[in-house]
Amino acid sequence: MNQHISLIGAPTDIGAGMRGASMGPEALRVANLIPTLQSHGLEVQDRGNLVGPSNPWLPPVDGYRHLTEVVAWNRTLHDAVYAELQRSRMPIVLGGDHCLGIGSISAVARHCRDTGKKLRVLWLDAHADFNTNALTPSGNIHGMPVACLCGYGPQALIEIGGQVPAISPKWVRQIGIRSVDQGEKRFVHAQGLEVFDMRYIDEMGMRAAMELALALMDANTHLHVSFDVDFLDPAIAPGVGTTVPGGPTYREAQLCMEMIADTGRMASLDVMELNPALDERNRTAEVAVDLIESLFGKSTLMRK
Repeated sequence: MNQHISLIGAPTDIGAGMRGASMGPEALRVANLIPTLQSHGLEVQDRGNLVGPSNPWLPPVDGYRHLTEVVAWNRTLHDAVYAELQRSRMPIVLGGDHCLGIGSISAVARHCRDTGKKLRVLWLDAHADFNTNALTPSGNIHGMPVACLCGYGPQALIEIGGQVPAISPKWVRQIGIRSVDQGEKRFVHAQGLEVFDMRYIDEMGMRAAMELALALMDANTHLHVSFDVDFLDPAIAPGVGTTVPGGPTYREAQLCMEMIADTGRMASLDVMELNPALDERNRTAEVAVDLIESLFGKSTLMRK
């Protein structure tokens, strides 16, 4: 795993239905993300926060809210993530709402095309984020990033990474899903996304889900983890705008992160949808930092 980490703050809630995710990057810093990573021998550079348009808080137009602003933020983020990968550094995007997955992952996909690597995307989330403007009940673009990355969305968003589609649905594994709109559900099935929803995790366990989600990766695979903090059960992570009860417990989430760390393949990371305005004394940010630490090899148990 790359020992050279670059933090990229993307302080915007432009794609969300609630304000506050714009404060996420600072909350993660306040929760000691940098010293925590450094304690694992990692070299960390904080690139600070990207700058983009402010949130005009307007209703949707043609099924999209704030499309122009969402495009601007994602283009800026794409360029920042791509630059770090070209420097052979590991980007960690501090969100911001999950619409930013478009800019982040399209940059990773572009880098994989440049270097001849295969891409695997782990999408840790309560939501499939596979809506389109025809399917969305809200018009909030944070419900659409996976669809946009797979080529279903407005031209300005789907072409950001320089190729349409940026990724194939076959490269994505979704974990922890438990809230999917009706039309979106049919679309997910039609596109063949591999989804390990909470029923699967309840029946088979997190270990079985992660073994399958991480299967068939080799030394030439770039593993990208897109971690939406609402993946976690709201009992341990209340600081998100779209809480859905019944998410992974603290232990299940730790196992998920530890199994990702065990592969040694993670090469880029998003941490999205942390909303300090809805949190209790920054505890969700602290849990998030704790789990990020596990992604970088903090083992909970005494293992040889």
